[in-house]
Amino acid sequence: MRYDLVIFDNDGVLVDSEPLSNRLLAGYLTELGHPTTYEDSLRDYMGAATHRVHDLVLERSGQRLPEDFDTTFHARVFAAFQEELEPVEGAAEVVKRLVAEGVAYCVASSGSHERIRVGHRKTGLDAWFPEEIVYSAEDVGRGKPAPDLFLHAAARRGVAPERCVVVEDSRLGVQAAVAAGMDVYGFTAMTPESRLTGAKGFFSRMEELPGILGL
Repeated sequence: MRYDLVIFDNDGVLVDSEPLSNRLLAGYLTELGHPTTYEDSLRDYMGAATHRVHDLVLERSGQRLPEDFDTTFHARVFAAFQEELEPVEGAAEVVKRLVAEGVAYCVASSGSHERIRVGHRKTGLDAWFPEEIVYSAEDVGRGKPAPDLFLHAAARRGVAPERCVVVEDSRLGVQAAVAAGMDVYGFTAMTPESRLTGAKGFFSRMEELPGILGL
């Protein structure tokens, strides 16, 4: 099937940010008295908007995170991005292939617009993702695993959900794509297939994606 729109997740799919952000998140939560390992963070928060962190901490501990939690965490993440962030290997080449084949694409991320932009500027992906094709959980009421963000992206691009395909590397993202009525392929560079239940197929290297999409 040739899709009319390819929707990319951002963190872990386009930019190799998941190791950085989850290491920092685990450290910050532990610092605040909520012991969290790197593995805990990947399991519970990978692919989620920050409101999920607040919700789970409150549910588990009965305590609210500080009011400046998001600001402090994002400042730490952005500083790390400036020093260490790299694009996912092969991501830019996939986008170039989509452009050459005339296939529309966009990004739909749980991260804030600022986080997406910082990462894209550092990795050079901003050349391929102008603001009008960048969608964030900030744009909708509920982030992943709700389908809202993917449905918003499809609507803004004028494509029916069943003509869209999503590229995801998180359990919550796959759940959101399935709920939106879209095909989804799981990127397993960091996440095992067993955590991406519901995906139509799996791949571990970006160079495999064009073939999967029939390009």
